[in-house]
Amino acid sequence: MIQKMKKLTFLITSKEYEKFISDIRNLGVIHIDQLQEGATSTELQDNMAVAERYKAAFKALDYAVESYEASANDTTSDNGIGNALQLLEHIETLVQKENTLKHQLDAANKNIEALEHWGEFNWDTIHRLEAEGYKANFYTVSSKLFRQDWVEELYATPISEFGGKTFFVTFSKEQPDITAELISLPDKSLSDYEAEKTSLEAEITTIHNEFLYINEHQRDLLTKGQIDNDNDLSLSKVHLSHTSVADDAVRLLQGWTLEETESAVIEYLEQNNIYYDIEKPSIDDNVPIQLKNNAYTKLFEPILKMYSLPRYNDLDVTPFLAPFFMLFFGLCMGDAGYGLLILIASIIAKSKLKDDMKPYANLGMILGGMTIICGTLTGSFFGIDLTQQDWAFLSGVKPYFISENNYKIFGYSPMMVIAVVIGLIQVLFGMVLAGVKAARLYGWKFGIGKFSWVIALLAAIACFGLPMCGVALPQFVTYMLYGIMALSVLGIFFFNSPDKNIFMNFATGLWNTYGMATGLLGDLLSYIRLFALGLTGGVLGGVFNQLATTMTSSMDWWIRWLPMMIILLFGHGINFALCMISSFVHPMRLTFVEFFKNAEFEGGGKAYQPFKVRES
Repeated sequence: MIQKMKKLTFLITSKEYEKFISDIRNLGVIHIDQLQEGATSTELQDNMAVAERYKAAFKALDYAVESYEASANDTTSDNGIGNALQLLEHIETLVQKENTLKHQLDAANKNIEALEHWGEFNWDTIHRLEAEGYKANFYTVSSKLFRQDWVEELYATPISEFGGKTFFVTFSKEQPDITAELISLPDKSLSDYEAEKTSLEAEITTIHNEFLYINEHQRDLLTKGQIDNDNDLSLSKVHLSHTSVADDAVRLLQGWTLEETESAVIEYLEQNNIYYDIEKPSIDDNVPIQLKNNAYTKLFEPILKMYSLPRYNDLDVTPFLAPFFMLFFGLCMGDAGYGLLILIASIIAKSKLKDDMKPYANLGMILGGMTIICGTLTGSFFGIDLTQQDWAFLSGVKPYFISENNYKIFGYSPMMVIAVVIGLIQVLFGMVLAGVKAARLYGWKFGIGKFSWVIALLAAIACFGLPMCGVALPQFVTYMLYGIMALSVLGIFFFNSPDKNIFMNFATGLWNTYGMATGLLGDLLSYIRLFALGLTGGVLGGVFNQLATTMTSSMDWWIRWLPMMIILLFGHGINFALCMISSFVHPMRLTFVEFFKNAEFEGGGKAYQPFKVRES
């Protein structure tokens, strides 16, 4: 549900402005409109830059996941940091130094890699030979192409062989003309670079320990600094949200508050003699959105927000997408064993997560429970097709599993037909919501055309679909359904745009009929993916079960269990991960495309963010 808002307009003298801003900030229930679109200031730019610096600092600290343990000669705890800004600068210095050291370490590793085939040698000796007129050249060539005459003519000395290649050095007064790759080596010895590597790794470890110490003992100080800067940032934005009136003697400010907090705002304004106007939003206002749903529906709000918040005069579709998304997830996973894993993992996670993350564990429990139900109904448990098993305890329930082995509907798999039927229900439900929305916004006449489509489709399904299923309809019922469809056609062709003339209505009705005829079938076929994904997950799970048994069938029982477990864990791990991805992606696709299109949900709302002091 979208909470009701009230629009506020304030006129404040410049003398009272700073106090007014401080007061409403402490009140913490007014969302301030930014009237000066695109406006900025030095203060705002500075706050935004510092905010980005804090984000980068926390990102650096988040890599330090171990616990800090001080050593005997550790001076980390004496870093002398007194405030958040100093700590921020210290972290930035550490990050910059660490990056420089890592680049140097990469260079040292490359030099070690270049020298490892040549071993340890003294460059001073090489330089003395060059002073005598003999230049040392380092080559590599395929071992099959190395020629013995190079040894005699060029004093070629093989150093090592690796990967079918010979690494050798020649000594000559002239540059040899031989078919080998000339290698350019670093100017220090292997031991020098190895010592450099050891030193760099020690420095990087010291910096990492510093990060561990800060993360464990000084993170709260950094968090406080970030919160203070965020508060300054919000204040800077508010300072840019007024319009000066009467040569800057008076300032105009606009904002929003929840209907339930209206009395507290009015009480403050009356006590402080602030001129204000409060009114209901108009249809053209860009009203901030605050959703209020029950505990179950609220779990699905993050899914809606991935698409967009609704506009103020739109419907909050969260309560309507929640049961469908839950069902879609269960059908896509389609395996009771996988659902059991999700349920157990969610229960464990709930006991360990912080309070603000517990709702995600609750969502996992709901989705896991629905997967167990769907997997049980279709007879799939960790890839085992229960309809094919001769287990005694299943004998009484095997005929009731919804599977192709037990039933067929019009010659098709029952789950495929059920998936299309579920899609039809959601699409029709979306059309109903579109009609309700149109009637709410523009009047009941604007909803007739949309409701007419729903009534016409339901009547057609009853009239032609029920006889196909073996249900004989009485003659008067058939005539009644024909009459309902005829009346619906009138609504479709003459009430789709009540604000236009009859000819425009009829032309629009023809166009809508063409769009419905071509779009409805495509929308319904999209829901077959619910059946296909559930079937694919079950088949893949069965394949890994079969691989685990057949590939180890020749082994003795006392050794067979280990490779079987490895194959099962590896196979089902991959299958579970793929099923999890598809079970989130495809239900969201069906919701965001098919359902939102038919419900005419466009989104585009902005979140209600009251101007207040952020607490740690």
